[in-house]
Amino acid sequence: GLPCETLAAFAQHSVTMAAFMAAFSATSATVVAQKRVTLSARSSGFSGAPVRMAAAVPCKATGRGALSVSAQGLVEGERLRLHNLTPLVGSKKRKSRIGRGYGAGQGGSCGKGMRGQNSRSGGGTRPGFEGGQTPMWRRFPKLKGIAGGMGAGLPKFVTINVDVIADALATSTLSADSEVTLEALKSAGIIKAQGFYRNLPLKVLGNGELPAGVKITAMAFSASAQAKIEASGGTCELLPPKVKWMRAPKEKKVKA
Repeated sequence: GLPCETLAAFAQHSVTMAAFMAAFSATSATVVAQKRVTLSARSSGFSGAPVRMAAAVPCKATGRGALSVSAQGLVEGERLRLHNLTPLVGSKKRKSRIGRGYGAGQGGSCGKGMRGQNSRSGGGTRPGFEGGQTPMWRRFPKLKGIAGGMGAGLPKFVTINVDVIADALATSTLSADSEVTLEALKSAGIIKAQGFYRNLPLKVLGNGELPAGVKITAMAFSASAQAKIEASGGTCELLPPKVKWMRAPKEKKVKA
């Protein structure tokens, strides 16, 4: 065996090395803890409290993505590293697994029942389907015209009665020696056509009476309105109708 002096020296050396390693570990832990308190301004550009990067948001000025920073979710004194980068709370959501048992959170049949057409994958009926019977939208009566969805019920003209024109002439809203047109009625505020009605032509109806010598220009006149205007000495001038665009007919090929 080894002499007693050698064994004693070896034991003393081992105790010294153990004490040295313990002191070195404690010192390293203290230094690392101190470095985690703040971020290095030279390496990352951030300093102060621990931070967390949010999702990239496009900048309005440059159009490029900019990282926003949040200090939520990190342990006190922890430094921002690649291993502790996580999405912000609420930015990620787990996919809903339909029809995978009670563990998925929708019950055993995921809210679709056990049998029937609506319980099959890819199945289901369109809105308003009642199993083949006459649906409600066909059973109920329909309103006439535009209220019932018919395009034929849309108005074709902006209408005005002759008594409205007579009142405007009596109150000097319209000049007695001027011609009554759609533009004159709009500028005087008698006709306030907005939206769909702003591009419709004028039609004169025959309710009321009209003073003598009034010239009215419109796209259409009712029979009673035309009779009253002409009986009072006025004139009715019809504007040409709007030309409807139609595709040119194809030329027939003549066989040789």
